[in-house]
Amino acid sequence: MSIKENLFPSNFIQANGINLHYVTQGSGPLMLMLHGFPEFWYSWRYQIPEFAQDYKVVALDLRGYNESDKPEERFAYVMAEFVKDIEEVIKELGYEKCILVGHDWGGAIAWCFGYAHPEMIEKLIIMNIPHPAKFMEGLGTPKQLLRSWYIFFFQLPFFPEFIFEFDDYQAIASAFKNMAVDKSAFTETDLEAYKYAAAKRGALTSMINYYRNIFSGLLNQQEWGVLRIPTLMIWGKNDRALGIELTYGTEEYVESCQIRYIPNCSHWVQQEQPELVNKYMREFLSSDEKFSEVS
Repeated sequence: MSIKENLFPSNFIQANGINLHYVTQGSGPLMLMLHGFPEFWYSWRYQIPEFAQDYKVVALDLRGYNESDKPEERFAYVMAEFVKDIEEVIKELGYEKCILVGHDWGGAIAWCFGYAHPEMIEKLIIMNIPHPAKFMEGLGTPKQLLRSWYIFFFQLPFFPEFIFEFDDYQAIASAFKNMAVDKSAFTETDLEAYKYAAAKRGALTSMINYYRNIFSGLLNQQEWGVLRIPTLMIWGKNDRALGIELTYGTEEYVESCQIRYIPNCSHWVQQEQPELVNKYMREFLSSDEKFSEVS
């Protein structure tokens, strides 16, 4: 499938020495959205028009994904580079700060960007990715280790790419369909869009390289302080890859934290329950309260 007509205006921006693709809608304060694996900007298709009413919404293709540049070097896919990408994107767009929204790997980048540049985030919204310290803690348990089997599988050379390419990228479609509670949340058009993006030259290796560097990057930091940015976590309770227990105790690392759990919903929370996700986001963005409790 060729996505010849994007749903939203499309552009490129040069940041950190590479070209990054994004779609955008709206005007006003910046809301920057970061997708996860194996997605691209399209995973925010239900949030972009909703928040474009009040913000300049920019949904980025992370480096290595879809239309963004795909550096060949494996170590181009480390957290320090991801954080630098986001810093320069915000500045190149003409802003000093943003509302930062991230899901999965995009959420991991958002967590780390919050520690590196707290002055550049007005509010932080994280979906179905735990605080890195909680994830490391979880990997010390047999239950989460079993759930995270794919991280270790992705350390293999070549074979993960072969599995994803096999049978017309069926593993990409299966990642969404098999994990979703509401299978109807993903149409054939949606699945073809994800398969098409993953099939672009160099994309699969770039995407998997995020995981191949995870132990020398995201999971290598020894100490995490207290993040002093108002933060909302939205969590689909039926996430097969990341246990809900990884959210418990997040307030130890985030001074102002609210967690909204969504039952009967998978890892793909913003696509499976977009109306509820948008509602929780709006409530959080319109409130000046500081949250210390988990709800």
